[in-house]
Amino acid sequence: MSGREIATVQLPPGQRARLARAGFRTVEDVIALGPVDLAKELEISNEEALEILDVVKGAKPGAENPPTQSSSALEMLKQERVQAGIITFCGAWDGMLGNGIPLGKLTEVCGPPGIGKTQLGIQLAVDVQIPQCFSGVEGEAIYIDTEGSFVAERARDIAAGVLQHLQTVSAQPNNAEHAQACAELSLAGMLSRIHLFRAHTHHELIALSFLLEDFCKEHPNVRLVVVDSIAFHFRQEFASMALRSRLLHGIAQTLIRLAVSHNLAVVLTNQMTTKLGGESRGQLVPALGESWGHMCTNRIVLSWQRGVRCATLAKSPTLPETTINYDVTPAGIRDVWVADLAPADGPAVKRTRGDAV
Repeated sequence: MSGREIATVQLPPGQRARLARAGFRTVEDVIALGPVDLAKELEISNEEALEILDVVKGAKPGAENPPTQSSSALEMLKQERVQAGIITFCGAWDGMLGNGIPLGKLTEVCGPPGIGKTQLGIQLAVDVQIPQCFSGVEGEAIYIDTEGSFVAERARDIAAGVLQHLQTVSAQPNNAEHAQACAELSLAGMLSRIHLFRAHTHHELIALSFLLEDFCKEHPNVRLVVVDSIAFHFRQEFASMALRSRLLHGIAQTLIRLAVSHNLAVVLTNQMTTKLGGESRGQLVPALGESWGHMCTNRIVLSWQRGVRCATLAKSPTLPETTINYDVTPAGIRDVWVADLAPADGPAVKRTRGDAV
């Protein structure tokens, strides 16, 4: 049976003509190639080839135009109220977000270097595996590393911290279910459920975003996708900033569809940049521009205040703007001791303790 003809796909006339001249007749002919090979065949840029593949893959028979489904506002409200989140064992973080990192949505975490963005991403890749009887989602994680900052030893330390915490809880009397769930977990098993991908260029990142749908179908327990960081390959000078925006928005739309269709959380880390004001006063703002800021459901901005790490929920459709304090320990993100907080009129004096980093 022949596939859908390229002539019926909603591509610009110039691109359809190029495909026809190169001998491409059906959707299957095009998607059989990767972006680099397609760019060579059509003598176009890799970016334009990625755009063509994005459109053509959406037109693949059997995968395109799913039946339009509707739901009432009441049904959506009920679903959000019972929707589980990825908890962190940091009460301040989980409380700020209502019930941890929400599933089915994009959450952006912005902050300067050294503030804990990668620490949080690695911890979430571990925390997503917490069993349901411990109020977890009991899933797996995809971790897309664009900066080369993922450290396996750090993931091992955080996983060990989670196991120790779960064992402490399960050791309490009358917790047979907890004890059974905890007994089934192991350090090696938790690390094996973190699927790591390395994206060395923005081309690889875009191509990888196309592959996530099939990967999630093969691994139906995936409940988290982390991209650390979304900005790394896009802060270089692009010949066209409009092209950069289109590519970024294409990635975001792909991840949104993935989050909704597979009921998983997407967490994107972002860097900070300096924005000059009218009086040449610099202000730190999330990178990638204002239009990018509209793509994510939630935006969390990390910062330092009097020597203490702070997280501000700067954007959320349902939750108020909130600022909390947190710490980074060998076991991951944790609540700050009250003794660590500085008075308003003085510098922070952090108490020395064995689990500080």
